Amino acid sequence: MAYDVQQLLDMTQQQLDELFTASPAGDIPSGEAEGTAIIAPGTRYTESIAKMVNFFGWQGKVFDPEHGVLKNKVSPFGIQAIVAQVYKGDSWLDQKECVVLDYSKTSVVAHWIRDEIRLISPSFYLGKVYWGKERLIDFCLKF
Repeated sequence: MAYDVQQLLDMTQQQLDELFTASPAGDIPSGEAEGTAIIAPGTRYTESIAKMVNFFGWQGKVFDPEHGVLKNKVSPFGIQAIVAQVYKGDSWLDQKECVVLDYSKTSVVAHWIRDEIRLISPSFYLGKVYWGKERLIDFCLKF
């Protein structure tokens, strides 16, 4: 099944978790991805929050798999900042392979953040954000 952003925004947390655990890691992506934060899934606020986050804070990520890094697109201007190491590893959610976005050695402001992504449709990834070992939010990346 091919998914789109709206379908993910309409899902509950349980549905997002089930989709993530049922999906393969996929390749480490390359290039620029449009990102959408998925906060308060399954509520009427999810879409409004996603739009606000996208406009004011985070628009997506730019992956450079040759160097094993990415940069986030942040601020209303899409400035490329906040670097993460990118590699394959085991998910903290289900211990199966995922693509890990690790900020622990590359970012002063986000060193406690770890993201995990899996391929849910061609050029479309679902992600989980952890703060320390605590799950924080979900997000998606469309290439």
